[in-house]
Amino acid sequence: MTTITATDYREGAMTSEERMVIFASSLGTVFEWYDFYIYGTLAPILAAQFFSGVNPTAAFIFTLLAFAAGFAVRPFGALFFGRLGDLIGRKYTFLITMSLMGAGTFFIGVLPSYASAGLIAPVILIGLRLFQGLALGGEYGGAAIYVAEHAPKNKRGYYTSWIQTTATVGLFMALLLVLGIRTSQGEPTFASWGWRIPFLLSAVLLAVSIWIRLKLNESPVFLKMKEEGKGSKRPLTEAFGNWANAKIAILALLGATAGEAVVWYGGQFYALFFLTQTLKVPAVNAQIMIALGLLFGTPFFILFGALSDRIGRKPIILAGFALAVLTYFPIFGALTHFVNPKLERALATAPVTVIADPNECSFQFNPVGTAKFTSSCDIVKSALVARSVNYQNEAAPPGTVAVVKIGDQAIPANTPDFAKVLGQAITNHGYPASADPNDIAYVPAVILLTILVIYVTLVYAPIAAWLVELFPTRIRYSGLSLPYHIGNGWFGGFLPATAFAIVAATGNIYSGLWYPIGVAAMSFVIGLIFLPETKDVDITKI
Repeated sequence: MTTITATDYREGAMTSEERMVIFASSLGTVFEWYDFYIYGTLAPILAAQFFSGVNPTAAFIFTLLAFAAGFAVRPFGALFFGRLGDLIGRKYTFLITMSLMGAGTFFIGVLPSYASAGLIAPVILIGLRLFQGLALGGEYGGAAIYVAEHAPKNKRGYYTSWIQTTATVGLFMALLLVLGIRTSQGEPTFASWGWRIPFLLSAVLLAVSIWIRLKLNESPVFLKMKEEGKGSKRPLTEAFGNWANAKIAILALLGATAGEAVVWYGGQFYALFFLTQTLKVPAVNAQIMIALGLLFGTPFFILFGALSDRIGRKPIILAGFALAVLTYFPIFGALTHFVNPKLERALATAPVTVIADPNECSFQFNPVGTAKFTSSCDIVKSALVARSVNYQNEAAPPGTVAVVKIGDQAIPANTPDFAKVLGQAITNHGYPASADPNDIAYVPAVILLTILVIYVTLVYAPIAAWLVELFPTRIRYSGLSLPYHIGNGWFGGFLPATAFAIVAATGNIYSGLWYPIGVAAMSFVIGLIFLPETKDVDITKI
């Protein structure tokens, strides 16, 4: 095997060591993303297991918040492990983070449910998610930098694009494993205890990943810096206490990683939740369609990564932002058309409208199950949310008793047996309890989901190289990791919970899309005006 020394940075073709670097870094990161994504894939089941003390709508949103909690602490993990990576090296830092992630995932698999342990169960679950988030905050930066610092300067986009596939491949693995276990066990058994198996298998994946990564050498660029004695003794202070470096981090966050994150999570996780929670597609059918979309879309990571070496990182990423802004509403509307046509017809022919005094209407979110919705508006909206019926709002004069209007039928909140009358009216007007698998047009639905994944590849494939090239070697791990993980941890990780909270508040099934569209539009403008093209930058500069 050819060994690249710290003073032998080259521009030539890929060596056997570089192939090993890409394979080992990518494989380990696939397993780590798999660990993290199992939770999101199983969100509805975890809601029932760990948040069964609240109503179903609140339980699902609470589960999404626990999912987001792992993202919330990623910037803190980025700070801690980023500093470690700049001080002791890329290789040893991501070995530590991978071990922490695997341990957190395994313990979720043995955690008792709410029914058997009470409130302590969701508390520990959220604690483990925080633990995972801290570890993931140090993993991605290390792997991306490690590969980029081994790559020839004219192939950094191509080399790092393999790392970029790992998040999608990790989700794909999680979906396939869940589908296989779910199908073989049957839904009752899987919902009871079979869901634990994917978490427990992380112990095997962890052992394989550590074994492979122990075979790697340290980054040649990092070794060169150490040989020359030019490493930073205070990388965090130098990265964020110096305005010139801090400004780059801020622009990288607002003009690149925030938009990349919402397009990524919008095209993968929000799409999955939209299918299962809004369009009421059975979980297995939804996961199969998402898995196919990932399968067909993932090769575009490599295509756009390589293309970014030729035309630049910036135009490809900005194109992804623009496409998401312009087409998210029609794409998700088309998903409704092809996946649940009965719901589409009901929305068109019998729209549900709540006519009420706005001052009487509360936010329909009750995570602890103690709030009392007693006004006529609250009674109406609570009943609709409980049945997952979407509605529009119309203001009424002060003091007016709230009315639900379904098509031509109006039902005042003070109607005797209101809930029963409302439920019958919803059924009579064609609102389906769930999507009929026989009605799903699978081919066009998968094509739409593939398009969403291709948007992900546009914004995500070149971003590792772009971020690596923005920061000097001595503070690269710290400088890159923080904006990346604030963008993906906060802007992206909170997308599902934020979007569904917006939907719950407005009653419009598409209103949650305004969040990713708004953030992507912001990043397009800031990235276009303020961020430089970097494909020809010399990253060996200390």
